[in-house]
Amino acid sequence: MNSFEVISDITDIETIAVSTSVRELTRLRKQYGSGRWRKLKGIAMIRLRTGRVRRAELHWYEAHGIGRKELKRKRYLD
Repeated sequence: MNSFEVISDITDIETIAVSTSVRELTRLRKQYGSGRWRKLKGIAMIRLRTGRVRRAELHWYEAHGIGRKELKRKRYLD
């Protein structure tokens, strides 16, 4: 369970790693299924559990047909 909620579109999306470059590839395939896994990063507004709204850099894994998984906040940008 994340300690935040994404409240805006994710912008400035960049690919960090693709396929065999993804360190967690074996675990992701075992847990969610096989697909073309990518690790991505982007920027979005998030609402913390406290209700505070902040701009943050987010990282996540994604595969076609499986979707976005394991969204995590890396750093605040405000």
